[in-house]
Amino acid sequence: MDKPFAGQIVMPNVISDIPEYSSPIDGRMITSRSERRDDLKRNNCVEYEPSLSPTKGKFRNPEFCKKRGLQVSEEFR
Repeated sequence: MDKPFAGQIVMPNVISDIPEYSSPIDGRMITSRSERRDDLKRNNCVEYEPSLSPTKGKFRNPEFCKKRGLQVSEEFR
C-alpha cells in the first residue's frame, strides 16, 4: 500500500464478489471470481476486452450505419 501524503488516511479497497451465474460455456454454476477464472482457463477462453475485437470499428449492417451516419466497412460490402 502506498504511503499517505501528509494528512491523508490510507484505506484498503474491498471489491465485492460477483453474483452467481450459469457458465455460458459449459453450464456449470459460477459463484466466485476464482471459479470464473478457472472456468475461463478450463475452457480455453479469455475475458472480453473490446480492444481484442477483430471487427472493432467495422460495421457490416447497412441499416445500422444509415441510422447513425456511419459507413459500412469495405470488407463487408
